[in-house]
Amino acid sequence: MNVPDSESTSPVGVFVGLATLDIIHRVSAAPAPNQKITSSAQFVAAGGPAANAAVTFAALGGTAVLVTALGDDPVAALVKADLAEFGVRVIDAAEGSIRSVPVSAVTVIESTGDRSVVSADAVNSDASPPEGLEAVVAGADVVLVDGHHPLIACAAAEHAAARVTTLVVDAGRWKPVMSELIPHATDMVCSADFRAPGTSDTADSAAALVGSGVRTVVTTHGGEPVEWWSEGSSGSVEVKPVAVVDTLGAGDAFHGAYAYYSTQPGSLSERIDRSARVAALRCSVIGPRVWLHELPIRGLESDNGEH
Repeated sequence: MNVPDSESTSPVGVFVGLATLDIIHRVSAAPAPNQKITSSAQFVAAGGPAANAAVTFAALGGTAVLVTALGDDPVAALVKADLAEFGVRVIDAAEGSIRSVPVSAVTVIESTGDRSVVSADAVNSDASPPEGLEAVVAGADVVLVDGHHPLIACAAAEHAAARVTTLVVDAGRWKPVMSELIPHATDMVCSADFRAPGTSDTADSAAALVGSGVRTVVTTHGGEPVEWWSEGSSGSVEVKPVAVVDTLGAGDAFHGAYAYYSTQPGSLSERIDRSARVAALRCSVIGPRVWLHELPIRGLESDNGEH
């Protein structure tokens, strides 16, 4: 297995988790039962939280490595080809085997940009860590795990903790593996829907995570301010308003940008502001890939919006 180039001047991010094939249709309205409708546009691209975050990291100028489990069937080849096209190197823990690659059926509503996703996911995957994973993590400036492929996620988290490497956990929703990842996490980036067990709201959940030893907890709320808790302080960062046309992968873009900016100079609020601007750009452009050509965003050095 190849490891990241230690002589590279760009930051190295290792992303561990789900890669899918996304079939995306833009529609004027969701179909009713037994109804057939014609989409106004369609796209086929690699998807999944870790994969999308890796694509964003690469587009910002980082060296992105995705550790996932795909196998050797034709669908896997499509996913790998798309990721390679956008600068992501894939380490496939299922290489040499034939397995079912998750395919996501996605609809995006034209008028609002809201998306609906049906996917098999991989939270119950039994894929084992690939040989040489420890060396791959050792070459990383930041590691992100999304909780899919749990055995691989836990191994990567343990290796990152041993190296005192920043470990970002993408916490879109609670998964059983989270209880094993939290002790190693330095940063947890949560959706507004994420709840730690026994908690009732975002602040309560963040307090529980901080109490478990997580250094920094960030919670996104769509277009509303991003909340953060870190090392005894807390605050929020305003989100730049945009005309929303496509929200698919916006959270993943935030996570990939957060991982990238965690390797750059700047305060936590600046990191959040920059990441929110990347996610806002994603929401303002139709399609899963066109928006990448507008990165990096000019003006990211502007005020950090801390409150």
